[in-house]
Amino acid sequence: MATTSKTQVFVWQGVDKQGRKTRGELTAGSSALVKAHLRKQGIAAKNVKRKPKPLFSNKKAIKPADIAIFTRQMATMLKAGVPLVQSFDIVAEGVDNPTMQELVVNIKNEVASGGGFANACAKHPKYFDDLFCSLIASGEQSGTLEVMLDRVATYKEKTEALKAKIKKALTYPIAVMVVAVVVTAILLIKVVPTFATTFESFGSDLPAFTKMVVSLSEWMQANWYILLGITIAAGFAFKTARQKSKGFSDWVDKMTLKIPVIGDIVFNSVIARFSRTLATTFGAGVPLVDALNSVAGAAGNAVYGKAIIQIRDDVTTGQTLYSSIKFTNLFPSMLLQMVSIGEESGSLDEMLDKVATHYEEAVDNAVDTLTALLEPFIMSILGVLVGGLMIAMYLPIFMLGSAM
Repeated sequence: MATTSKTQVFVWQGVDKQGRKTRGELTAGSSALVKAHLRKQGIAAKNVKRKPKPLFSNKKAIKPADIAIFTRQMATMLKAGVPLVQSFDIVAEGVDNPTMQELVVNIKNEVASGGGFANACAKHPKYFDDLFCSLIASGEQSGTLEVMLDRVATYKEKTEALKAKIKKALTYPIAVMVVAVVVTAILLIKVVPTFATTFESFGSDLPAFTKMVVSLSEWMQANWYILLGITIAAGFAFKTARQKSKGFSDWVDKMTLKIPVIGDIVFNSVIARFSRTLATTFGAGVPLVDALNSVAGAAGNAVYGKAIIQIRDDVTTGQTLYSSIKFTNLFPSMLLQMVSIGEESGSLDEMLDKVATHYEEAVDNAVDTLTALLEPFIMSILGVLVGGLMIAMYLPIFMLGSAM
């Protein structure tokens, strides 16, 4: 597949077949290719040059959800009988994100100049993975592009909904805990010293709890920047190790599956993603071995990614999908039974689709349950941290009042 490593954005000016001046932008490997593309469209290029890059870029990032929406809109347009190139124009006009709009226009230009939809998408691997491009290519070759786009759109929408559920489960408790730590640090660094100064004028011993908090406050005032630096460095080191070290990344994925409650959510999401991806690719007519390759890349967890590669190798040697999956001892019995029924009845994609729906609902229910359980737990932690500091500060005042 082509890559974007050598492509650039060119701005051009020219004259069309009616003699009217026109201009635009085009992504290509060289100015000569731009002129060749324009000639195919009946435009005589007068001036072609590279588009200068701005010193400061404020472009909005293109999110996977944007790609899902784009795919759904294209599927709707083609089903309504709108020509492919015109569909790109209609979709581009309705996009609010300028970066996404530019991407759609670039793909349209590639398609209008004679390139295929799949080839145009393959030139933007940052946004369109191999699975997306192979399914679109399959639709183009079979003449069922609108059907394939509908399949891909459904797959993308389900995948993004699943990701959103997992983020919902993790974001809320993390955000609250971060706020709790920040508030506690501010109280220790800014508020407690004010009380400590007041306590010095009392001329009596402070309660042990108050002494402990004052000592912690003094340590935080002297070393807060060290603690902050260590936290940032640890976060950066973890992120770098996850990206650079495959062994460490695999270990994190393995440990994540063992975390209470969170591990169950990750497990269900992996099974749902496995089933959804395999149902989509196999249902689109992709051979099972090739479909398993795509599924391994979309697993989202190294433990299951390796297992799926093993399943692919076993299927290649002639084993059934059911026996190959069962041999890994990693997949639930429901999936195994549905795969067995699907293989025997010739409706594997339908059975896998039912499994995916079941486990997506399981993730949704687990997230709601986790949120309900975490709310009182988090409130308790906030009460202990903030309330404990307040009690420590006011305890000497209460003792002084009772002694008078």
